[in-house]
Amino acid sequence: MTSALHTSALTSLPLLARGKVRDNYAVGDDRILMVASDRISAFDVIMGEPIPGKGELLTQMALFWFGKLGHLCPNHLTGEAPESVVTPAEVPQVQGRSMLVKRLTPIPVEAVVRGYLAGSGWKEYQDSRSVCGVPLPEGLKNASKLPAPIFTPAAKAAVGEHDENITYERVVEMIGAKLAAQIRDISIAIYQAASEIALAKGIIIADTKFEFGLAPDGTLVLMDEVLTPDSSRYWPAESYQEGINPPSYDKQFLRDWLEQARTNGKPWDKTPPAPKLPQSVIDSTAAKYREALTRLTA
Repeated sequence: MTSALHTSALTSLPLLARGKVRDNYAVGDDRILMVASDRISAFDVIMGEPIPGKGELLTQMALFWFGKLGHLCPNHLTGEAPESVVTPAEVPQVQGRSMLVKRLTPIPVEAVVRGYLAGSGWKEYQDSRSVCGVPLPEGLKNASKLPAPIFTPAAKAAVGEHDENITYERVVEMIGAKLAAQIRDISIAIYQAASEIALAKGIIIADTKFEFGLAPDGTLVLMDEVLTPDSSRYWPAESYQEGINPPSYDKQFLRDWLEQARTNGKPWDKTPPAPKLPQSVIDSTAAKYREALTRLTA
């Protein structure tokens, strides 16, 4: 792994946007260079300390999944080398952690699919026996496997703000019935296919979120990252147990530490600035990301 990259600083291309993890640069008017930094966010707040190697791991994992799932939905990869569009001096910032992708019209909906009851879904179920308007049977527990995967969308928020869970009916209002149904059906199909691949490697994908865009001809295209520990809840199958929060390969380890963290003698209120991460948390988080990729691609 190269040294950690908290924020890229390419000068040969115009910066389009910095997200929680990715820095996006314009390549002409039809392509985007997506650079996965080593930043990590939790509770929609970006931490001050990077996780070394994380951007490379995320990129390798996204490319692994794009390769496995292309038969279900076109993706945004151009197939061109990211290094080909920057200066030689900028190659170290790009190599191994970037994707050169097609520029699409993004759809402002997070396509969330849940196969298990966890996180905000578990909290919502306890209150209403439903998640995002999808009714669920009585008697489910924390981490219960759902009878079938459910589509529980969210409205995309600006950086630093919380995505808002919405109903399927709201998605229809936002983008129309035909596109909403297409996104729902493709999202569930991708989740099911990926879950089978992961389970064969001893990993449960409890839930995940996808992002889609439209090509100029109206084709629906899978974009951004896909099925990484940043966008999914990964559980080791051998330690899964219904009723408790399983250990995970995703950011849950960091979230759990932050829930106990204190700033100025008080519990952190989940607003910037984030507490300073100790080296032990940085190292353990990096190790979990590495282990997920190793198991998946072994």
